[in-house]
Amino acid sequence: MIMGNKGFTYILFLLTLFFMATISSCQKDDAVKTPDPSTTTVSADSSALSSPNNFLAVSGTLKIKFNDSTYTFDAATDSIAFINVHSEDNTRYFGITAINKAHSMSFGISSAGFPYNNINRAIAGSQFIMSGDTKTPALALSLSRYSEPKSLGNINLLQYKSASELAKGTFYTFMAKDDKANSPYYRVEGTFDLQLK
Repeated sequence: MIMGNKGFTYILFLLTLFFMATISSCQKDDAVKTPDPSTTTVSADSSALSSPNNFLAVSGTLKIKFNDSTYTFDAATDSIAFINVHSEDNTRYFGITAINKAHSMSFGISSAGFPYNNINRAIAGSQFIMSGDTKTPALALSLSRYSEPKSLGNINLLQYKSASELAKGTFYTFMAKDDKANSPYYRVEGTFDLQLK
């Protein structure tokens, strides 16, 4: 299922808002900036943000492989959340969002439907952002609709809410710097093993 730009923007906006609210309430870091609502095309549904099915991982890791490098989020120091939201047309999504303690790297991935053990679902949205310094420009990648073969990737959820396990699985997706047919795209893959305790 390929989401339109409006739906993708809506889901990422909700994921970001929920994640920023979670980080603020957990006080892992006080320097969180609120996203600019003028950059999205729809308004947020506050009921999606306060869902009881959104969880901040207490321990575990999210690892992302991109361009021969591996980037790791560690829930002991960084903020990683597993979230469930619904769009304005009542389509359900689940996903993972993460931001490191230094706020120099963030990642988000989502799929349509409900999460449960042993499912393999198509990717609905993804975003990977790394901020740069004065010598290195920032990198911002988002889901590519133009990858070949025509695939957006998959998320394989092996475990979900089992004992102290929040979510465990793997994913791959195709991302690009912009949404143009001739833009180069990259395969981004990773693993997650997140715990509630």
